[in-house]
Amino acid sequence: MQRYELFGAPQDRFGNPAPLGLLGLAIACAALVPIAFGYSLTPAGLGTAAVYALLFGAGCQFLCGLMLFANKNGFGGTVFTCFSFQWLNTAYGFWSLSQGRVPDHLVSLSVEVVLLVIFVFLTWGFGHFARALFLFLLDIDLLFVARIIRSLTHTKAMDLPIACATIGLGAIGLYLAIGGLLNPVLGRVAFPLGPPIFTAPRKPGFDWSTRRAIFQALFDAWRASAFRFVALADLQKTVAAAGVTADLAPDLVYLAELGFVVLHTEDGDPHAITEVRLHAKGVDIHEQLVLGKYAPAAGAAH
Repeated sequence: MQRYELFGAPQDRFGNPAPLGLLGLAIACAALVPIAFGYSLTPAGLGTAAVYALLFGAGCQFLCGLMLFANKNGFGGTVFTCFSFQWLNTAYGFWSLSQGRVPDHLVSLSVEVVLLVIFVFLTWGFGHFARALFLFLLDIDLLFVARIIRSLTHTKAMDLPIACATIGLGAIGLYLAIGGLLNPVLGRVAFPLGPPIFTAPRKPGFDWSTRRAIFQALFDAWRASAFRFVALADLQKTVAAAGVTADLAPDLVYLAELGFVVLHTEDGDPHAITEVRLHAKGVDIHEQLVLGKYAPAAGAAH
């Protein structure tokens, strides 16, 4: 038997690395929660938070970003890698505070303003993927808005919103990470992400409905009567019941040229099709691409 790779070699060199980055973010946010609520404001507490921000916030997201780049995912790779350096800066800030050195206020404020602009555009971009991702970035936007207001006004009124946004960021990141890990294992969407908030104009693509209906009808006929031929008129009625009313002759001739179907035609006219059946190659490709013959079971992948 021959295994078909219609679209070339897979682009992913690694598995989905996004849960790794999101778990690192959730753990790093958990380390910041006591400080955000005014606890552990000691050299030991600040130093400990710096280590978690460095290892989990920066380390996990940097590794995740590199793997996404290797998987040809420029958007995700850029986001996670950029996040990793921001967490590295956070780690440096906490470590400096634990040593009695305060980072420059104006430099930090300028960077936070630029980051807010970046995150606003990223929020719009993530809104094209799923609602949960949009809320994830929206939480980051609100966090930076509160931080900028606090930096400009020196008010303590923003301390509670910052703490709540930190908890929300970690919680949403944890939800996304667990969903990314468990949904494929469970074989169902136990942790839904929701529909996109924004939709981009769809590019015209190939309509597979006719060929899909042809293969399904002929495959069902093969299961019922092996390689006996099916009259073209009967095949037309079957696919019409599935909502396909197009002329089947062009697709059948094309599939016959590839060796996936076998045609009977009237004498002297190779295009006057009377009967059709699947070739063994047609059965095989339908079982591979539609029925997932070679797809590993969820448990076998582990």
